[in-house]
Amino acid sequence: MNSRSMVSVRLAVFLTAIVTVATVASAQAPPPPPNYPPQELERLVQRVALYPDPLLTQVFAAATFPDQIPDAARWADQHHYLTGDALAAAISEDHLPWDPSVQALLPFPSVLEMMASDMGWTQELGNAFLAQQPDLMDAVQRMRHKAWDYGYLRTNPQIIVNNGPYIEILPANPGFIVLPYYDPLIVFAPPRPGFFIGGAIGFRFGVTIGAAFRPWGWGVNRFAWNTTPCSSTTRAGTAPG
Repeated sequence: MNSRSMVSVRLAVFLTAIVTVATVASAQAPPPPPNYPPQELERLVQRVALYPDPLLTQVFAAATFPDQIPDAARWADQHHYLTGDALAAAISEDHLPWDPSVQALLPFPSVLEMMASDMGWTQELGNAFLAQQPDLMDAVQRMRHKAWDYGYLRTNPQIIVNNGPYIEILPANPGFIVLPYYDPLIVFAPPRPGFFIGGAIGFRFGVTIGAAFRPWGWGVNRFAWNTTPCSSTTRAGTAPG
């Protein structure tokens, strides 16, 4: 074989190797993030859109760690009898391995149970928060404006509703987070004749969140609704221990 033939063979082998490597790299590349249309984003947020802002930030961030949610839900259920500083101490002493945003929801067993019981929804919510945060926050605002326009969402003894270009929902007592209960099929639709609007959103369960919970982002994390894109500091907390 002459030198020119040897060069041709080596070049062919080299090109084949490049194609093989490129094929393997393509096969191993992660799939592109999902791109949810506005209507799908509204579906994803409707069950939590009326949560007070401090709680909503924690739910969105925790949803980006869906594999940790079931274990966290079990821990929260097993320790449901603990509240306040005693609960914060137990979380810290157990050196739990989960992200701070997941640990931040341990005072809310019912929220973690909701997320754990519908893992498909939880994972989609987390994916949307990671890939389309401004769009997701726009969807929250659209749903809140619907609830406001239909008369369901108003300031009351548990929450303060600031209506404007962006609707904020804040706890009336910053150290006491009340969980709203509502049916999305009701509060995001025009009220039926004779329907008692004031009873559409219930507040039956509240949690005292004091300074002991700051390591998990409480009192720190927030949505800055008036920025574009909407910013959030949901990863600010660092778990102790």
